[in-house]
Amino acid sequence: MKTATASPEAMAKRTVRFGDLKSYQQQHETAGIPDAAFDTVAARRVYPIMVPEAYAGRSAQAPLKGAPGLAITIAECPPGNGAGLHAHEQSVENFFCLDGRFEIGWGDRGEHSTVLEPMDFISIPRGVCRSFKNIGDKTARLLVIIQILGEEQADRVHYAPHVGEAIARQHGADALAALSRIGFKFDAGTAG
Repeated sequence: MKTATASPEAMAKRTVRFGDLKSYQQQHETAGIPDAAFDTVAARRVYPIMVPEAYAGRSAQAPLKGAPGLAITIAECPPGNGAGLHAHEQSVENFFCLDGRFEIGWGDRGEHSTVLEPMDFISIPRGVCRSFKNIGDKTARLLVIIQILGEEQADRVHYAPHVGEAIARQHGADALAALSRIGFKFDAGTAG
């Protein structure tokens, strides 16, 4: 194999510094989505790191564009915070516990669960409802690795209709529509 050479400038463009990241909540501040509405569906802060070049959705402003099929974020959760029960339409979601302790739930009602300790990993198949919550007493982080299946480089996330109804009641129809525009859907049904 003949190797390639990358200049320090080229590698600097491929380096992401955590201190420079903006959460997708911050990136979508002008979209009319209140933080409390985001808290209903996602971790307190989700930091996009890398997405495919043609990616569409909530993490599209990630600083690094990569190959098709892979999106990487960090979910940062204060104690008791996490993502509500949801399913990914066309992707496998993988969680790697960086620090703290996270309860990972799955099933249409979240009836199954396991706890991830630092350096533990779990992979949730597409279409399976899942949630996560920081069960520790300090802010903790999960590395979230999304494997996008298929040609379309998007990651639609589905919640039960009652979640969308609650967001519309508490934050208005515009907040619900803005969440939908960045890939959150509120139409998840029960598995057959």
